Amino acid sequence: MNVGNKPYSESSEQNRAPILAVIQPLLQSCHRLLEIGSGTGQHAVYFAPEFPHLIWQPSDRQENLPGIRLWLAETQAANIPAPLELDVTQANNWPQETCDAVFTANTLHIMHWHEVEAFFQGVGRLLEQAGRLMVYGPFNYNGRYTSPSNEQFDAWLKQRDPHSGIRHFEAINELAEAAGLYLIEDYAMPANNRILYWRKHDSALTAQM
Repeated sequence: MNVGNKPYSESSEQNRAPILAVIQPLLQSCHRLLEIGSGTGQHAVYFAPEFPHLIWQPSDRQENLPGIRLWLAETQAANIPAPLELDVTQANNWPQETCDAVFTANTLHIMHWHEVEAFFQGVGRLLEQAGRLMVYGPFNYNGRYTSPSNEQFDAWLKQRDPHSGIRHFEAINELAEAAGLYLIEDYAMPANNRILYWRKHDSALTAQM
């Protein structure tokens, strides 16, 4: 969908306020955040002004960058740079500069499984010690859907692309732990979504846990 000449996501408009309520306290001490899979760019232009103390760096595949630039052209926020091209499966595509936070929304169920694996491997390399990863989207638990609507959504995803689909929390958390990330909180969100919040292991964090 487009509004004017910009791409537009209704779900991004609907979920942005609930997401902000969760991530705002988690990012107060952070300085540089990479958003992976920025999509239309709507989240970036909404969230960046709410965090003037950090750089909110949008990124996505090359084909989505023009739409993100259109949204960025209308924002007055000084803390949101031009979007980066990022294919998570290409190691040389990842930023060279580390960051202390990564955020992504509604991406893991779109990615193929090898891309999900590459995502966590890349985040594990990119995050500084005690860095934060926040992932928004639907997940299955104990091999089951959390709602009939998620089951229907998963069927639609697989019909469109058999390699996509709602991911199982346990498998996702295993990838995160292999990348040195430890789950801190699992937040229930509207419309049967979640925010999974991990931090990268360090000795101080271990003592807190």
